[in-house]
Amino acid sequence: MAINLTKGQKVDLTKGNPGLKKLMVGLGWDVNAFDSGADFDLDAAAFMLGDNGKCPTEKEFIFYGNLTHPSEAIKHMGDNLTGEGEGDDEQIFVDLTKIPSNVSKVAFTVTIYEAESRGQNFGQVSNSFIRIVDEGTGRELIHYDLGEDFSIETAVVVGELYKYNGEWKFNAIGSGFQGGLAALCGHYGIEVA
Repeated sequence: MAINLTKGQKVDLTKGNPGLKKLMVGLGWDVNAFDSGADFDLDAAAFMLGDNGKCPTEKEFIFYGNLTHPSEAIKHMGDNLTGEGEGDDEQIFVDLTKIPSNVSKVAFTVTIYEAESRGQNFGQVSNSFIRIVDEGTGRELIHYDLGEDFSIETAVVVGELYKYNGEWKFNAIGSGFQGGLAALCGHYGIEVA
């Protein structure tokens, strides 16, 4: 049975699941398209971070424009342009055994594409969640519902995997940013053109 997390909660992943190597990180959401008249395109991304909280190079930023890290530790399954339907809207696969030694944290984010020009924000998004599944067994290990505490934000850091004493843990973050993907890139040390 999956552990349902609340904001700020941290939980062990590998300690209680020996042999856990491959994860599927599913992110999902529902949007109220009537609020803005334009289609919503939400994008999941993963930032592979060093101990300093920054991406070592831009290759460690995994998103719709860079789907796979050279190590194959992180693979994004591609952009879902509508967010329609049940279940995960976007999925990112993680192989814990392939994460490079200079990466101690993987932050998972969701941003709204062209949010400013379309007049959109996370106040118009509901039922957002992240879930972590053991790819080997298909068992859901963690489920975190973000709740509805966003209004003007256009980017959200949903949660992060992080290494602690040689084991991988998950932290349910749920913090919002204004400025969309560019703001997140700046936060994680990626220069945006």
